[in-house]
Amino acid sequence: MTSPDHRSEDNARRHGVRRTALVVAAIAAVIYIGFILSGVLAT
Repeated sequence: MTSPDHRSEDNARRHGVRRTALVVAAIAAVIYIGFILSGVLAT
């Protein structure tokens, strides 16, 4: 059976993965918006 320690480790790992995914998505969005703005400003 799973001990509470393993469960808290799983929750911490899941939280870390989720935070990493959000950071990567934010960086991708900033780059995407930057390309759109550079295209708009170039015209």
